Amino acid sequence: MTITFVGHGYVGLVTATIFADLGNTVHVIGHTQEKIDNLKKGIIPIYEPGLEEMVKRNVDNGRLLFSLDYTPAIQESEIVFIAVGTPPKENGEADLSTVFQVAEEIGKNLKNYTVIATKSTVPVSTNKKIEEIVRKNKPEGIEFDVASVPEFLREGSAISDTLYPDRIIIGSESDRARDLLIELHKTIKSKVITTNLETAEMIKYASNSFLATKISFANSIAHLSELTGADAVKVLSAVGMDKRIGEMFLSPGPGYGGSCFPKDVEALINIASGYDYNFELLRVVQDINKYARLRIVEKAEKMLGDVNGKQIGILGLAFKPNTDDMRFAPSVDIIKLLQGKGAVIKAFDPVSMKTAAPLVENVDFCKDSYEVATDSDLLIVVTDWNEFKELDFEKIKELMHSKNIIDTRNIYEPHEIKSMGFEYMGVGR
Repeated sequence: MTITFVGHGYVGLVTATIFADLGNTVHVIGHTQEKIDNLKKGIIPIYEPGLEEMVKRNVDNGRLLFSLDYTPAIQESEIVFIAVGTPPKENGEADLSTVFQVAEEIGKNLKNYTVIATKSTVPVSTNKKIEEIVRKNKPEGIEFDVASVPEFLREGSAISDTLYPDRIIIGSESDRARDLLIELHKTIKSKVITTNLETAEMIKYASNSFLATKISFANSIAHLSELTGADAVKVLSAVGMDKRIGEMFLSPGPGYGGSCFPKDVEALINIASGYDYNFELLRVVQDINKYARLRIVEKAEKMLGDVNGKQIGILGLAFKPNTDDMRFAPSVDIIKLLQGKGAVIKAFDPVSMKTAAPLVENVDFCKDSYEVATDSDLLIVVTDWNEFKELDFEKIKELMHSKNIIDTRNIYEPHEIKSMGFEYMGVGR
């Protein structure tokens, strides 16, 4: 099958590359000549384990084609996916301007019957608007259908999540469109759920908002556990063993970040407001998430007394391991809060320091964890990269000015760290 993806961010590039790897001819349309030229050379704009090799393989095999030109790609394709960003506006609404611009371009270039499927996360009723835009701009007599096919990939495991999804959601009012999309996905072994457009659009927001709620619940239990003397790690582990609940996303820490949870929670609150419903539960989820960052700073002050003039080392900047994504990363808030209190910041991340540099000022970016530890009064582990789990703490102890560690991801055993002479704080412990 020949298909097109408009957009080459995480969703567009990963999904397009996988469909090419499964034997399809896949066009990818971008809007920046430099990025398109780099992609043609196999140079990708994001960090995702295994993706660069897969892109190069499929570019070399002629199955993955990058261009700025809509015309040949759209006219050759049976299915066109919209996979562009929908960042939040200041009022919390999803910014759909790029989605609608793309829909207009797709409409102008239609030649044969085409399914226009939205991968971008969009509010309920957006696909109906896409249908209106395409209908207004398409050549006379050309047939098309719209569909909503939301993605559920996680950065850092995006290839696996796309190849082995928990479910495939296909929302459309057209049997013809559904059949074509089911045919495209037949090599991906997963349960296919077919719905109308509105249901598919809502599923994505509901999924991410529920996961964000689990994270905020875990952080609330962690806070209460610290006050009562309970161990939140064991509490939440036991809670997660209940099959009705599940263990994933019940780990306390500095709160959720990334490209999806913050904006999707905000967008769902905004969608609800448009229907005169106050989604108060999600507003509290947001408040708890903001406080999770502040609690890390409070722990630093409890440990050091006063952070003014103290050197604090930050281990991990990306919002999660195995990605360079800094969008809504907890590290940014933590660093700014500490700097606002006079702390001097050093930091290291295996892949995201270049991405982080424009977001935080006056940070000394280091070559490794040990340079961060040198002369520091406190180390704060913010991202749970595997290499941080294997640090030589005897060496760390010799390098630090004061032996203090805040483990926001609970990756260390407290008694082991304390036995080596460190003051240690986790989250919920």
